[in-house]
Amino acid sequence: MLGSSQTDGVDEVRDLARSGLLAATIGTASGPYRVRLTGATYSIVWPVVYRGLTRKIEMRRGHLTCATSISRLAADCLDRFQNDVEAVVDDVIRRAGSRIENLEGWIVSRLVPATVDGHRRRRGADGALQRPRVPGWLAKQLGGDPWLIDLATQILVWVGVPSTAGYDLWPTQAWAALRCERHGDWSAYGEADVRADIRVVLDAMNRRPQWYERYVETPLGRKQAPVVAAARLDDRDGAHPPTPTDVFSAQEQVLTALAHDAVALINARLARGEPARAVVVEVLSVVFGADVGATTDPHGAGGRAYDDRLDRVLRDATELDRLVATILDILGVHSGTSAT
Repeated sequence: MLGSSQTDGVDEVRDLARSGLLAATIGTASGPYRVRLTGATYSIVWPVVYRGLTRKIEMRRGHLTCATSISRLAADCLDRFQNDVEAVVDDVIRRAGSRIENLEGWIVSRLVPATVDGHRRRRGADGALQRPRVPGWLAKQLGGDPWLIDLATQILVWVGVPSTAGYDLWPTQAWAALRCERHGDWSAYGEADVRADIRVVLDAMNRRPQWYERYVETPLGRKQAPVVAAARLDDRDGAHPPTPTDVFSAQEQVLTALAHDAVALINARLARGEPARAVVVEVLSVVFGADVGATTDPHGAGGRAYDDRLDRVLRDATELDRLVATILDILGVHSGTSAT
């Protein structure tokens, strides 16, 4: 829980946002006052980032434990979460210069551009290309081969992200699947083929040693060293992978937690007199929607079938009316609340 001084700081940050002075005030503040305002901004930002971004990304990655609470984030996932929080706080400090009545809502609208910009800044700080693209000379060296050019792009992306590939330097399994998905040959292409293709691409890149050192070797050297994957150690010790029942149970726990957040937020906004129908659509789109997670997690998978069902319900007037009525019934709201 927040102490009284922290709570005062949060209230002051919200007041500054409503007056349009938040960015200017923090930008010119110094010493303990700046620390106080920045810390209060962190207190506002991190729950929004976790609920609106991190939880969805972890679900799409299959990290169901990480999607249950911040305290259960694995080390790499926690690092990504902290990086995203820092990026969003920086975005608030730089861009919250106009009147913002609902600071949390404004932050939600900025999650994607803020975290993408933060990701690019971190890549640049590590020496990697901020927007990885294969230059013309390299495409020519690769003979214009679509897959090798695609793989070269993946390599340029990979060297600039903090994630590791467990016990390996390169995520060969993921790239083998990517090759099959985008270019065919499902039965004929495997990890050994990926490794051979990686050597071809790296040799082509090294035709320009200074470029290779700057954009491949230097950022790659700053990544965490590969380690033996915990899952492999568990397998060696005789542990069994989770059963489908375990997975479905964990998913159900995550969805229940999301639903609890959604109902609490809807209840708070209805108490302020906001129209029920608009509140339900907006809150469910934010809490359960796909756009934020899909945009910022290019390696994520799954989740579209569920997201499509939600989208159809929200666009169907009859289904939406039924949903709003159900939520109002859960909250015990039967009259005096506008449903328009």
